[in-house]
Amino acid sequence: MALPQSKIFYTVEEYLAFERQAEERHEYIDGYIYKMAGELDEHNGICVNLTGELRSRLQGTPCRVRAQNMKVRSGPSPKFKKFPKDFFSYPDVLVVCGESLFHDEFRDVLLNPKVIIEVLSDSTEAFDRGEKFIRYRTYNDTLTDYILVSQKEPFIEHFSRQSSGIWYLSSTSGLEQNLYIASIDCRVPMSEIYYEISFKAEDSGEADEPEQNQSSPI
Repeated sequence: MALPQSKIFYTVEEYLAFERQAEERHEYIDGYIYKMAGELDEHNGICVNLTGELRSRLQGTPCRVRAQNMKVRSGPSPKFKKFPKDFFSYPDVLVVCGESLFHDEFRDVLLNPKVIIEVLSDSTEAFDRGEKFIRYRTYNDTLTDYILVSQKEPFIEHFSRQSSGIWYLSSTSGLEQNLYIASIDCRVPMSEIYYEISFKAEDSGEADEPEQNQSSPI
């Protein structure tokens, strides 16, 4: 399905109608539709590892994991029709707790994510760190954790929302360490997150000296 070339802005309804018929995934940002870039094998492997580990550890709790085909809406309300201000994205991995709230009856756009995890890629890292995180933390009141996972080395940056509303950054480095997500009381070994992931020779030496729980507010 091709996008009409004469269109400049697309409403949310137009985007969702298009996306539900498309064979490839697209994100929506303020009236524009963007095709998502392809992913490397390492990226996919880390996503699979995270999904599997979180699923097994969250069994029996009110929380559950969802993978790459679930959209998340991060936008203001009410929605503007003429000049849309809205963001629909596909997080790599997310966790929702309690009842899932959806945008509409199709149940493919989640409104209440608790944990969002993005695996960094060269083509998307700047957006993941910048505008995407701004949208997530501004418009998703339920979001408590935003986690960025490197695919080049065993290194994870963890942004967590405090009761005051301030976000704190902590980092975990090295395969001997664990990623701990306090909001869902879940601990995942770094060795499992990076299971069967190979790193370039120039990066592997940096992982020999792990640093954990380096924290700062943002």
